[in-house]
Amino acid sequence: MRDAMARAEVGDDVFGEDPTVNALQEKLAGLFGMEAAIFVPSGVMANQLAIKVHTQPGNEIIVEWESHIFNYETAGPSLLSGVQMFPLKGERGIISAEQVAQAIRPAAYYMPRTTLICLENTHNMAGGMIYPIDQIGEISVLAKARGIRLHLDGARLWNACVATGNSPRAYARYVDSVAVCFSKGLGAPIGSALVGSREAIERARTYRKIFGGGMRQVGVIASAAAYAMEHHVDRLKDDHENARALAAGIAGLDWLALDVESVQTNILIIDVSRSGQTAETVIEKMRADHVLLSPAGSHRIRAVTHLDVTREDIENAIRSFKNLSF
Repeated sequence: MRDAMARAEVGDDVFGEDPTVNALQEKLAGLFGMEAAIFVPSGVMANQLAIKVHTQPGNEIIVEWESHIFNYETAGPSLLSGVQMFPLKGERGIISAEQVAQAIRPAAYYMPRTTLICLENTHNMAGGMIYPIDQIGEISVLAKARGIRLHLDGARLWNACVATGNSPRAYARYVDSVAVCFSKGLGAPIGSALVGSREAIERARTYRKIFGGGMRQVGVIASAAAYAMEHHVDRLKDDHENARALAAGIAGLDWLALDVESVQTNILIIDVSRSGQTAETVIEKMRADHVLLSPAGSHRIRAVTHLDVTREDIENAIRSFKNLSF
């Protein structure tokens, strides 16, 4: 990947003249069966651009209550697009068409207009849960019937594709835009993309500049994203196997709660309430043994497998968990 970055042919992407970026965007559009794509620095920017192009100030967007857009994008929809969010409580991150139908606002002048639904696949805080494609289809039918746009936060969509065998195009056919990330499981140092209609992406290009995301000779990092797409997608199955191995190795510990059968991709959400300790305390103890975890609430911790985590690392992590005592 570093070699690809060093060899990248570059130009000025603000003027649309970077050949490496252009090639990546064209490849993404073809892969998802959509008209166009735009390369951006982060997944947050990709999501926020989608919200911006699909809404007007004063609108409302429907999200899942543990979704990344609702919790971890610093109230970006309200700040950047002037919209409010209507969070629905999903079942392990999955909201149904019936829930969405009940949340769509009536056409009354004193209510905000529902103009966008945002789904997340895989769902980060639901432990890498895969959004069933048939349920996305059901929500898509409802959205189209009501004149509402549908956006997919697919930061980990590559994981869903590898785990299910569904293609990116199979998911994209149901939505108006998709955000994908290259710096998570695919291992690129930076970069995400928004894919959608030509009109939406042209508008997104304007807002990307306004948001401060216009970049010059960015082919240097776009080449890393292209390399990751070429070489690191199929190997995501290794991450999934490592996550299941970690889950199986620690599930019997009496001070934590973990549903092994719920581990579908590369994320574990572990409840440590039984330990009598906070998530931060457990994380600090594990960090002292060179195992890095992140908080997922006051008494939940999150473990993520990726291409820098080997099976030996998994065995070491299992031993570290087992060595903890409370």
